[in-house]
Amino acid sequence: MNTIRTGIGIDIHRLQKGETLILGGAEIPSQYGLLGHSDGDVLIHAIIDAFLGAANLGDIGRYFPSNNPEYKGISSGKLLEISLDKVVAEGWKPVFVDATIVAEKPLLAEFIPQMTFNIAHAINLTRRDISIKATTADGLGYIGRGEGISCQAIVTIQKPE
Repeated sequence: MNTIRTGIGIDIHRLQKGETLILGGAEIPSQYGLLGHSDGDVLIHAIIDAFLGAANLGDIGRYFPSNNPEYKGISSGKLLEISLDKVVAEGWKPVFVDATIVAEKPLLAEFIPQMTFNIAHAINLTRRDISIKATTADGLGYIGRGEGISCQAIVTIQKPE
Protein backbone atom coordinates (compact mmCIF):
# COMPACT_ATOMS: atom_id res chain seq x y z
CA MET A 1 0.00 0.00 0.00
CA ASN A 2 1.20 3.52 -0.82
CA THR A 3 0.78 6.57 1.36
CA ILE A 4 -0.01 9.72 -0.59
CA ARG A 5 0.04 13.30 0.71
CA THR A 6 -0.49 16.75 -0.73
CA GLY A 7 0.99 20.05 0.32
CA ILE A 8 0.16 23.66 -0.48
CA GLY A 9 2.61 26.52 -0.83
CA ILE A 10 2.05 30.23 -1.35
CA ASP A 11 4.60 32.96 -1.96
CA ILE A 12 4.43 36.67 -2.74
CA HIS A 13 7.20 39.12 -3.58
CA ARG A 14 7.28 42.81 -4.38
CA LEU A 15 8.36 43.93 -7.85
CA GLN A 16 11.11 46.52 -8.16
CA LYS A 17 12.55 48.28 -11.17
CA GLY A 18 16.05 47.16 -12.10
CA GLU A 19 15.85 43.69 -10.53
CA THR A 20 16.05 40.50 -12.60
CA LEU A 21 12.76 38.63 -12.94
CA ILE A 22 13.25 34.90 -12.34
CA LEU A 23 10.27 32.53 -12.36
CA GLY A 24 10.64 28.77 -12.36
CA GLY A 25 14.36 29.22 -12.90
CA ALA A 26 13.74 31.10 -16.17
CA GLU A 27 14.88 34.67 -16.67
CA ILE A 28 11.92 36.67 -17.92
CA PRO A 29 12.61 39.90 -19.87
CA SER A 30 11.15 42.74 -17.81
CA GLN A 31 12.05 46.15 -16.42
CA TYR A 32 10.95 44.83 -13.03
CA GLY A 33 12.13 41.90 -10.96
CA LEU A 34 11.16 40.34 -7.66
CA LEU A 35 12.75 41.48 -4.42
CA GLY A 36 13.84 38.65 -2.18
CA HIS A 37 16.69 37.46 -0.04
CA SER A 38 17.41 34.77 -2.63
CA ASP A 39 16.56 35.37 -6.31
CA GLY A 40 12.90 35.94 -5.31
CA ASP A 41 11.50 33.14 -7.51
CA VAL A 42 7.93 32.94 -6.15
CA LEU A 43 7.12 29.86 -8.24
CA ILE A 44 9.94 27.77 -6.82
CA HIS A 45 9.39 29.16 -3.30
CA ALA A 46 5.72 28.10 -3.39
CA ILE A 47 6.72 24.65 -4.66
CA ILE A 48 9.33 24.29 -1.89
CA ASP A 49 6.75 25.18 0.77
CA ALA A 50 4.30 22.69 -0.76
CA PHE A 51 6.86 19.86 -0.69
CA LEU A 52 7.99 20.65 2.85
CA GLY A 53 4.38 20.90 4.01
CA ALA A 54 3.38 17.62 2.39
CA ALA A 55 6.25 15.88 4.19
CA ASN A 56 5.38 17.72 7.44
CA LEU A 57 8.84 19.31 7.56
CA GLY A 58 7.89 22.93 8.18
CA ASP A 59 8.35 25.76 5.72
CA ILE A 60 10.98 27.47 3.61
CA GLY A 61 11.80 30.03 6.31
CA ARG A 62 12.74 27.25 8.74
CA TYR A 63 15.59 26.09 6.51
CA PHE A 64 16.49 29.27 4.62
CA PRO A 65 15.84 32.26 6.91
CA SER A 66 16.02 35.65 5.21
CA ASN A 67 18.43 36.92 7.86
CA ASN A 68 21.05 34.26 6.98
CA PRO A 69 23.70 35.79 4.68
CA GLU A 70 24.53 32.31 3.33
CA TYR A 71 21.34 32.44 1.23
CA LYS A 72 21.65 36.04 -0.03
CA GLY A 73 21.14 35.96 -3.80
CA ILE A 74 21.14 32.14 -3.97
CA SER A 75 19.34 30.43 -6.83
CA SER A 76 15.94 29.19 -5.75
CA GLY A 77 16.65 26.09 -7.84
CA LYS A 78 19.42 25.26 -5.37
CA LEU A 79 16.99 25.78 -2.47
CA LEU A 80 14.55 23.41 -4.20
CA GLU A 81 17.28 20.80 -4.54
CA ILE A 82 18.20 21.04 -0.84
CA SER A 83 14.53 20.95 0.20
CA LEU A 84 13.72 17.98 -1.99
CA ASP A 85 16.70 16.10 -0.51
CA LYS A 86 15.08 16.56 2.91
CA VAL A 87 11.72 15.26 1.63
CA VAL A 88 13.33 12.26 -0.09
CA ALA A 89 15.38 11.49 3.05
CA GLU A 90 12.04 11.00 4.83
CA GLY A 91 11.12 8.33 2.27
CA TRP A 92 8.86 10.48 0.05
CA LYS A 93 8.87 10.61 -3.73
CA PRO A 94 7.53 13.58 -5.74
CA VAL A 95 4.59 12.65 -7.96
CA PHE A 96 2.96 15.83 -9.29
CA VAL A 97 3.20 19.63 -9.11
CA ASP A 98 0.43 22.09 -9.97
CA ALA A 99 1.11 25.82 -9.68
CA THR A 100 -0.55 29.08 -10.64
CA ILE A 101 1.37 32.35 -10.95
CA VAL A 102 -0.62 35.56 -10.50
CA ALA A 103 1.02 38.50 -12.28
CA GLU A 104 -0.42 41.47 -14.12
CA LYS A 105 2.66 41.78 -16.31
CA PRO A 106 4.64 40.60 -18.08
CA LEU A 107 2.48 38.03 -19.80
CA LEU A 108 4.04 34.65 -19.02
CA ALA A 109 2.49 32.13 -21.43
CA GLU A 110 5.53 31.94 -23.70
CA PHE A 111 7.85 31.21 -20.75
CA ILE A 112 5.80 28.42 -19.18
CA PRO A 113 7.41 25.63 -21.26
CA GLN A 114 10.87 26.64 -19.99
CA MET A 115 9.64 26.91 -16.40
CA THR A 116 8.01 23.49 -16.71
CA PHE A 117 11.21 21.98 -18.08
CA ASN A 118 13.31 23.56 -15.31
CA ILE A 119 11.04 22.34 -12.50
CA ALA A 120 10.69 18.84 -13.99
CA HIS A 121 14.45 18.55 -14.36
CA ALA A 122 15.08 19.81 -10.81
CA ILE A 123 12.78 17.25 -9.18
CA ASN A 124 13.34 14.37 -11.60
CA LEU A 125 9.82 14.26 -13.03
CA THR A 126 8.57 14.51 -16.59
CA ARG A 127 7.01 17.66 -18.03
CA ARG A 128 3.67 15.85 -17.94
CA ASP A 129 4.00 15.72 -14.14
CA ILE A 130 4.32 19.51 -13.86
CA SER A 131 1.39 21.89 -14.45
CA ILE A 132 2.23 25.59 -14.44
CA LYS A 133 -0.38 28.20 -15.24
CA ALA A 134 -0.43 31.98 -15.18
CA THR A 135 -3.26 34.43 -14.67
CA THR A 136 -3.70 38.12 -13.96
CA ALA A 137 -5.53 39.93 -11.18
CA ASP A 138 -7.57 41.92 -13.70
CA GLY A 139 -6.20 45.18 -12.34
CA LEU A 140 -7.30 44.47 -8.76
CA GLY A 141 -5.14 44.97 -5.67
CA TYR A 142 -1.36 45.16 -5.36
CA ILE A 143 -0.83 42.52 -8.04
CA GLY A 144 -3.24 44.27 -10.39
CA ARG A 145 -1.35 47.52 -9.86
CA GLY A 146 1.87 45.74 -10.87
CA GLU A 147 3.42 45.96 -7.42
CA GLY A 148 4.06 42.24 -6.93
CA ILE A 149 3.69 38.67 -8.13
CA SER A 150 2.31 35.72 -6.20
CA CYS A 151 2.16 31.99 -6.74
CA GLN A 152 0.22 29.11 -5.28
CA ALA A 153 1.39 25.53 -5.65
CA ILE A 154 0.09 22.15 -4.65
CA VAL A 155 2.22 19.02 -4.82
CA THR A 156 1.58 15.32 -4.42
CA ILE A 157 4.14 13.04 -2.83
CA GLN A 158 4.09 9.30 -2.34
CA LYS A 159 5.71 6.96 0.16
CA PRO A 160 5.71 3.28 -0.77
CA GLU A 161 5.09 1.06 2.26
